[in-house]
Amino acid sequence: MPYHLRFGEADTLRIRFAVSPLWEAHSAVRVLARPRQQGYHLPWMRRIAGAARGLDLAPLHLLMPARGHSPDFLYPPPLGPAASFEEEIEAVRRTDPALALHDFERALAATPGAAETEEGRRMLADPAGAVGRLAELLRAAWEALVAPDWPRLRALLEADVAYHSRRLAEGGLERLLGELHPSFAWAAETATLRVDYHGEHVRPLDGQGLVLMPSVFTWPDVVSGFDPPWQPTVVYPARGIGGLWTDARDRTPEALGRLLGPVRADVLCALTEPMGTTALARLLGRAPSTVSAHLAVLRDAGLLASRRYGHQVLYERTPLGLAVSQPGGE
Repeated sequence: MPYHLRFGEADTLRIRFAVSPLWEAHSAVRVLARPRQQGYHLPWMRRIAGAARGLDLAPLHLLMPARGHSPDFLYPPPLGPAASFEEEIEAVRRTDPALALHDFERALAATPGAAETEEGRRMLADPAGAVGRLAELLRAAWEALVAPDWPRLRALLEADVAYHSRRLAEGGLERLLGELHPSFAWAAETATLRVDYHGEHVRPLDGQGLVLMPSVFTWPDVVSGFDPPWQPTVVYPARGIGGLWTDARDRTPEALGRLLGPVRADVLCALTEPMGTTALARLLGRAPSTVSAHLAVLRDAGLLASRRYGHQVLYERTPLGLAVSQPGGE
């Protein structure tokens, strides 16, 4: 059943993108309990298997019903476009116990018998204590499951934000929403975004605008909701996760490395999406100054094009650069 987000005149001017490390930690925990979501993440699953066995994730899984409400306070929409994990987890710790209790009641009610388990009873009896325990568990999950790969994940998420921000500027809201995910449908006559999502719900944005948040671990689903007091938010699968767990340098044809030099060839082949220098440096594990120098050479050679978007310069392969970087070019 659909989820309807109704825009007012001011809301179309208040669309923003955000990246949330806390959301990725929470979603990584969810992936461990959802075989359907593990397809693209099997290399990651194998790598973190030992660390995951050392975590007691049962309290978090108890609040992740297959259908129904999950506590919004555990992963609220980030306040800024790139909040740190520390900033986000501190916001969780400051949750009003009354708000937490309401969230616990709704989430536990969505799974038959969950409220009668020992952990469920503890949450309902002492919501403030439960908030502290869950925050610590999310921190442990972040450190064990996500933080070691965060530079790679952040580079992909930032590349998605840069790409879709440009598409919004070029084609407007209707075009952007049509491209983000097949479950999105924009009704211009009523200024309503319809999201095919479990649960029938209508929410006017009321001037708050909308947060659009790419996610690595949400695939293949979209997530919408975030009841008041949280800002309306839609989480969608980020572009490019098919090659996420393949080292960018492993995709460089050997012959191209001999022609251009290994680092320069890696830079060219890693630009599967438009990306800025910092994000590309994180992806390749290189110093930004080194990557910047190679980008300049590749651009001067006609293999890359650059364009300024906001405060950053995005690089992408030209048709020549795309042809040269294909493995079949060997």
